[in-house]
Amino acid sequence: MTGIGCGVLMATLDASIINVSLPTMATVLRTSFAHIQWIILSYLLILTSLVLGVARFGDMYSKKKVYLSGMVLFSVSSLLCGLSPDVNWLIGFRVFQGLGAVMMQALGAAMVTEIFPHSERGRALGIIGAIVSIGLAFGPALGGVLIGLAGWRSIFLVNVPIGFAASLIISRHVPLLLPHRTGQRFDFLGAALMMITLLCYALGMTLSEHLGFSHPWIMGLLLFAALCMAGFIGAEFLIPQPMIELGLFRDLLFSCNLLMGLLVFVSLSGVFLIPFFLEIVKGYSTIIVGLLMMTVPLSMGLLAPLAGFLSDRFGSRGISFLGLLLAFGGFLALGTIHQDISLEGYILRVIPLGLGLGLFLSPNNSAIMGAVPREQLGVASGLMALSRTLGQTTGLPIMSTLFIAVIHGQENWMPGGDLSAIPPRLIVKGLTGTFHLGALLVLIAILLSLTAWWLDRSSPFGSKTG
Repeated sequence: MTGIGCGVLMATLDASIINVSLPTMATVLRTSFAHIQWIILSYLLILTSLVLGVARFGDMYSKKKVYLSGMVLFSVSSLLCGLSPDVNWLIGFRVFQGLGAVMMQALGAAMVTEIFPHSERGRALGIIGAIVSIGLAFGPALGGVLIGLAGWRSIFLVNVPIGFAASLIISRHVPLLLPHRTGQRFDFLGAALMMITLLCYALGMTLSEHLGFSHPWIMGLLLFAALCMAGFIGAEFLIPQPMIELGLFRDLLFSCNLLMGLLVFVSLSGVFLIPFFLEIVKGYSTIIVGLLMMTVPLSMGLLAPLAGFLSDRFGSRGISFLGLLLAFGGFLALGTIHQDISLEGYILRVIPLGLGLGLFLSPNNSAIMGAVPREQLGVASGLMALSRTLGQTTGLPIMSTLFIAVIHGQENWMPGGDLSAIPPRLIVKGLTGTFHLGALLVLIAILLSLTAWWLDRSSPFGSKTG
């Protein structure tokens, strides 16, 4: 748990630290902000497009060897990122860092599920969830301190000692985790089609924030992604040993759990717009904003291990349903924010969202991993990781577009305008619109949760997921 937890901590810290450092790197490396954004985009595209192929590879060979290789690659590429002479080298090394990260993120939950007994699965995944929350919460603050003390290179170099220490722990203490079936063949056609599908989709959704959904390039990328997805589904039906057994999705419980996770991560994207409210409307300093943005992940981290423990003892359905109800209430409460809201009023509105997510994610993840055969744990773990990345790449442009559309609809403000020049009341209008959409998405997840609960109860074989 320590070794795998260090890998999870590195990946989440890296994701949250890098955002803080972009303005500094743009200045120091003397490049445009549009160019510097490829430091994030190159990493995200690798992470999204390769996750299922890597997960399938881990199922076929050794999860430990793939995970350990990813951790070493992530550590080495972090060192190279920290030594990069210019922005182009940095973007190239970030591609290798993303390749290392995808090996870890695709298989971490599968390794935890396979190593720990069924009675401890929820608690173990809850601990992993708490580590994710800690990384997200403290990443921006740690990034600010490191940049202030040692410059932007330190945010990459900090991964090196953690990564190599964790590699030693994993190599000595994690079992080999050999495949449960031998003589399998890797589905190169399916992997290629899925990679192209996810790459085009993620690129199209990410660039749509700047170009708009009606831009020919965006429409072309999304259309090509849809065509490749159709080709992938057709190929998987014909190939004897497909990359993904599509029969997994005939299990409505498994499909409901994955879809609920996706909806929650799409809705959570609206939270990334909160700094506009806190800085422009309320006038808080960046330090105060950073501390306030820790509220959601810290609330998640406090409840995640407890939620996992309770799901082991009482089953996942009731706990995750309660979490969704709390998250729904949190979004509704955030939909009532106004210009004169106090600091305490903001915190009281946002805490239920964090607590709800903490109650939901660990039991839901446990239900996903408990619904598949052991020989497909890697693919299930990859699908779970994919629901997070697709949720973010889908949610951010949708929430940003809605935010701008609401403001534009109020006083004909054009998208290219300066955000700091927008009247505070219009920012509040735009933000509450995104929170209402978030509440609607969580409400759909609640209905899916009730459906899954009913399917569990009506199954003649009893609950698969406790």
